[in-house]
Amino acid sequence: MRVERKKLHSSEGDGPGRKAARPVPDERAEWLEADGLGGFALGTASGLRTRRYHALLLAATTPPTGRFVLVNGFDAWLDTPAGSFPISSQRYLPGVVHPDGAGRLERFEADPWPRWVWRLADGTLVDQEIFVPHGSAAVAVRWRLLEPRPGVRLSVRPFLSGRDYHSLHHANADFRFAPERRERLLLWRPYPGVPGIALLANAEYEHAPEWYRNFLYAEEQARGLDCAEDLAAPGVLRWDLSRSEAVCILAAVTDGEPEQKRGDLALSGAGSPVDLFHRLRRAEEGRRRRAGSRLERAADAYVVSRRTGRTIVAGYPWFADWGRDTFIALRGLCIAAGRLEDARDILLEWSGAVSEGMLPNRFPDRGEEPEYNSVDASLWYVIAVHDYLHAAAAAPQRPAARDRRRLLEAVEAILSGYAAGTRFGIGATGDALLAAGVPGVQLTWMDAKVGDWVVTPRIGKPVEVQALWLNALWIGAELGGARGGRWRALLERGRAAFANRFWNAAGGSLYDVVDVDHRPGTVDASFRPNQIFAVGGLPLALLEGERARAVVDAVERRLWTPLGLRSLAPDQPGYTPRYEGGVRERDGAYHQGTVWPWLAGPFVEAWVRVRGGTPAARREARRRFLEPLLAHLDEAGLGHISEIADAEAPHAPGGCPFQAWSVGEALRLDRQVLAGAAQPRRGARRRRGRPGRSARTAAPEA
Repeated sequence: MRVERKKLHSSEGDGPGRKAARPVPDERAEWLEADGLGGFALGTASGLRTRRYHALLLAATTPPTGRFVLVNGFDAWLDTPAGSFPISSQRYLPGVVHPDGAGRLERFEADPWPRWVWRLADGTLVDQEIFVPHGSAAVAVRWRLLEPRPGVRLSVRPFLSGRDYHSLHHANADFRFAPERRERLLLWRPYPGVPGIALLANAEYEHAPEWYRNFLYAEEQARGLDCAEDLAAPGVLRWDLSRSEAVCILAAVTDGEPEQKRGDLALSGAGSPVDLFHRLRRAEEGRRRRAGSRLERAADAYVVSRRTGRTIVAGYPWFADWGRDTFIALRGLCIAAGRLEDARDILLEWSGAVSEGMLPNRFPDRGEEPEYNSVDASLWYVIAVHDYLHAAAAAPQRPAARDRRRLLEAVEAILSGYAAGTRFGIGATGDALLAAGVPGVQLTWMDAKVGDWVVTPRIGKPVEVQALWLNALWIGAELGGARGGRWRALLERGRAAFANRFWNAAGGSLYDVVDVDHRPGTVDASFRPNQIFAVGGLPLALLEGERARAVVDAVERRLWTPLGLRSLAPDQPGYTPRYEGGVRERDGAYHQGTVWPWLAGPFVEAWVRVRGGTPAARREARRRFLEPLLAHLDEAGLGHISEIADAEAPHAPGGCPFQAWSVGEALRLDRQVLAGAAQPRRGARRRRGRPGRSARTAAPEA
């Protein structure tokens, strides 16, 4: 993705010793460099930091959690015979942008990693690139002249903090400005108990400690959160850019790590900073080239380490790994993309976390007890196991018997726990459907909660939970061997009850919840997208024929947008057209109309199914639905798909700009549901274990 110079607007305001801001390029476009451990570098195309999460070095100390912001960013400027020219910009309270470097941005490219070209007033062209080497809590930065120029010197002043990534940093007397010096290596230890910062550069370092105060983060301000921060600036790095390129490599240092993983030791023994930079660059360039398509490269950012296994980060910059998100996203990020070993490792890692039939909704950042407040995470796990075993059966290397046994034991534990009854009122009832919910707890994917206010409680028997439960029973019956008969009997009763109880004849659609608040016979007829899972998105469709077509047509007519499905129809009470305002307003809008791109997956699969899964239907679905969704790769989170968008045009993206299940469902559509609907890319090579055209666009027989 390439962005040419684009003038938008200048920030208002002035401040002591600061000049008024010049117009800057679009700061809403963001880039991400993930390290495969839960850490990342993150920023905007303009270079302005607009979030507390924008950082040059952000490391996960207990992958993928325990995240610390170590290096927030830097100021950079060039001295030439024509004068001094900043090539960076910061925003300060009350809204002043200084210096004016962003106005010198000639172009920006996000692929294969962020690269900026700056044009100075005297015609000097300077290139800057940033990339994160996969598997290391490190970042590499390079500046170089694109044309030879005499007398050009570069100065860079890093901004450090050493804080939890959700917090903000303020000037204090405890920050340790002075670095330890080890030949070319500088090592800062900001605070006790915080990772150190190792820096290796072919530069001269001048120690000049200062506090830079009152950085303003516009996105935090818009969300109604604390938005001002102070950062420590220990000194300045200087290069003669006319003589050589400028290289800076930063790494997190966590005491107690094995020596082979210590960032300071790796850098101190690396030899020339320039040689190390180019070794890392060549390796990373080759790795990304092998990753495949743009969507597959995006997928790679979310698959990360956890303990000795693997997991999926739900979204950047503020989510870690969540159970529900992991199992939904895994179907596209790993299985559809042919990363079957990663899929196996993730499913095995989570298999040991089953408790009373439930899998955690999330593992907290700080090692507290896992949170089990999700009715559907466990059921999505069963779906993911089914999809993995289905794909692995066609792969050159079948799953090991012990791995298959562990996965099926987890499936059996989930079904047994749910059938018997577990936490939060979750359990099968007399009609073989699944009830769930207690006051004050959000259990479904529509899980917004502000204080004691659960925005969409959906207590009773939610429609998508029934679709998941009945699919899980079907999978248990198919894979359970001699024990499968128990689940088959429950499935037959549950399917009959679903057909009798969920059809809303007056609306030509499905009820969103029946037995509301556990009151038999009551219904919630709110028109939401959850009903689409009765037709698409899961292996077993619960509706067929005219009813299935009626649901799909109604969902398309009332909920579809170019970025996915609305979470509530516009004519329904409580509909909220924009996701904006403070925390309460945004959380209140989260599932009250706000668009969710991940729902494009089940909707498009349902749309194709009710048209017989023909090649013509798949081609039309790709043109009408997938191509507009993929156009979003060039806005907001560049190369990725956002978490949410406004319900009304122009459907401005919001939430996390980099969301795992949004990317995963787009990949699942591209590689499985709509496979064969477009000509393959010239020169494209199939990766080992990648499944070919999927037959699962049509529903299997129960």
